[in-house]
Amino acid sequence: MANTFENWLVVSDIDGTLNNKFRTLPKRNYNAIEKFTSLGGNFTLASGRMISSLKRNYDRVPANRPAIIVNGAGVYDFSQEKLLWRRTIGPKGRAFVKEVSELFNRHGHSVDVGIFFDDYVYIVKKGLLSRGQMFFDKSHYQVTSIDNVPEEGWMKVIFWSNPLTINELQKYVEKTENPDANFMASSIWSFEMLQKDTHKGVGIMWLADRLGIDRAHVAAIGDYYNDWDMLKTVGLPACAGQAPRPIREICKYEACHCNYGCVGDLLEYIMSGKAQEMIDREREAAENGAL
Repeated sequence: MANTFENWLVVSDIDGTLNNKFRTLPKRNYNAIEKFTSLGGNFTLASGRMISSLKRNYDRVPANRPAIIVNGAGVYDFSQEKLLWRRTIGPKGRAFVKEVSELFNRHGHSVDVGIFFDDYVYIVKKGLLSRGQMFFDKSHYQVTSIDNVPEEGWMKVIFWSNPLTINELQKYVEKTENPDANFMASSIWSFEMLQKDTHKGVGIMWLADRLGIDRAHVAAIGDYYNDWDMLKTVGLPACAGQAPRPIREICKYEACHCNYGCVGDLLEYIMSGKAQEMIDREREAAENGAL
């Protein structure tokens, strides 16, 4: 086993990964993060949350690197209280959001719309689902017309509705001319939009490059389809045991269920030296294949 882990960056999703299904932090996760960082390892969080909502989770663990906020649209350094990098939605994407808010506007066929900045949300169509997320995330927000939302600074948009309408919206996106956006399902009740080529993996690799860490030693762990791009980007993709089958199939390490400390499971795997052994085998196979 290596004595220190300065050459590793490990990034965790929050709900269903760092936290268990009851939104509490398993002690196994805390202890493993504390040990990993004490041995020089780099650890942080990646979330769809904005700065203030993410800070409550960030402060509960011994994370020691800037966090990936708003599903990869920004990287924020809590120690400096500074946004280091961000990518915002362009004019095509903003026009598409207005189009959707007008089109999906019938009873039983309506979507709530939330436009997320780095630490503020504009709710342009309000319903039970949007109110619920604002309450649980303790987000700073206001309800207003889409015409009153500032043009610059849109980092993410969430569409909330019943599963049937969300499915209709997804089909509408698939047949619509590309609005320079990246779409992802975050639950059966929600569908998210970011600028094209923006996702958690982009933010993670920006941070890895800043820290000088090779992709092979960048690990990320998640549990749902909004983690797909992140897991496809990093060198060591891992998932919680309850993740859907397609997510498990793209991962190199399947940890235990989030209720039992899946982040701790991954970190123990890395600290045991087994992850490095896997990397060495992959490199050897690649070299032999190139001969």
